[in-house]
Amino acid sequence: MDPTSEPPVESRTTAKRFRSAEEKRQIVEDTLRPGASVTQVARAHGVNRDQVFHWRRLYRQGRLEGSGAAKLLAVRVAGKRVGEAGRGARRGGSAGTMEIELPRATLRITGAVDVATLRAALEFLAA
Repeated sequence: MDPTSEPPVESRTTAKRFRSAEEKRQIVEDTLRPGASVTQVARAHGVNRDQVFHWRRLYRQGRLEGSGAAKLLAVRVAGKRVGEAGRGARRGGSAGTMEIELPRATLRITGAVDVATLRAALEFLAA
């Protein structure tokens, strides 16, 4: 039997496709649009959805290859405690506390927490 006459056997494995950092960012950003489905976006780009979830995690951590994306920080806004609200009112100004929990420490700023202070703290942490 002539080996050239047999139909080729198709392989179930496919070669990995290299994705540039820009392609990865674009795919991730497509999934972050309102109403987007990670599975549908992954399918449209021919990528495994688990890979896209991994890229999204890296993107949010600011660790996606050459990511120009802003680093996102988890934020929880806590309501004022009764004691703090009362003390601030007696001083004639608004008092507050800004607390940022880090893996090995907690940054706490008490007193007047204005926009400039908040911006400076967040820019320092994102650097």
